[in-house]
Amino acid sequence: MKDMQASLKKQDEAIAAKMAAVKNKVLVMSGKGGVGKSTVAVNLAAAMAAAGKKTGLLDIDLHGPNAARMLGIAGMRLEADGEELVPWRVNENLSVCSLALLGADPSTAIIWRGPRKTSAIKEMLGSVKWGNLDYLFLDSPPGTGDETLTAAQVIPDLTGAVLVTTPQEVALDDARRSASFARSLKLRILGVVENMSGFVCPGCGLETPVFSGGGGEKLAAELGAAFLGRIPLDPRAMALADSGRTLFELEAGKTLDAVKAMAARFRELCGG
Repeated sequence: MKDMQASLKKQDEAIAAKMAAVKNKVLVMSGKGGVGKSTVAVNLAAAMAAAGKKTGLLDIDLHGPNAARMLGIAGMRLEADGEELVPWRVNENLSVCSLALLGADPSTAIIWRGPRKTSAIKEMLGSVKWGNLDYLFLDSPPGTGDETLTAAQVIPDLTGAVLVTTPQEVALDDARRSASFARSLKLRILGVVENMSGFVCPGCGLETPVFSGGGGEKLAAELGAAFLGRIPLDPRAMALADSGRTLFELEAGKTLDAVKAMAARFRELCGG
């Protein structure tokens, strides 16, 4: 028992030391799956890196880690430096850690109960060699389960959360539950992103509403949080994600403009 307590204390100290070197620690959350949370996390991280900020992206969605594929590094393997893991360096300013980069078979389901998931999250937080970062984004699974709860409880001085939703009422209901979760943990909601706000015609660039609009902005007002913007559905954007490229590689259009505006508002909230 004493050995276990000593080991847990050592792990908590390692997490505190690693996180002390990170200026902004941001949890990207969603109330339900399929709303584009990973898209927002990946593109916010890419935007901060493109702005010259040292940025890390930690994918804590153990059952569906997608960040590596969306950044074009699926199949890569992280290396160890002594007892530490070296995150995968996507470019000069962006580093990534994910279960998908630790040898997990992407075609095999991860069937873990809560304690093992908690242990895996804490292990990643305490062992990844991020160094000094301006931003660390945590791409969490949907809902308010073990992974998100563990990250929120063990990371000292979390800057806050970005909440991702789509305009439908069912998605907004789930987003409100995530907001309630954040409030219960005294976690600040930095902003709300409304994804899939409309469909962008590939030929003419016109945007057509798919669902009733304005839900994300309304939710932000309810929560007293910043509204970071709306991101429309764009077939070109979907193709980019599948091929491992970010939305910033779009040549032009409403989706690119929306993502740039979202990133700019987010930087303002965090003081640059």
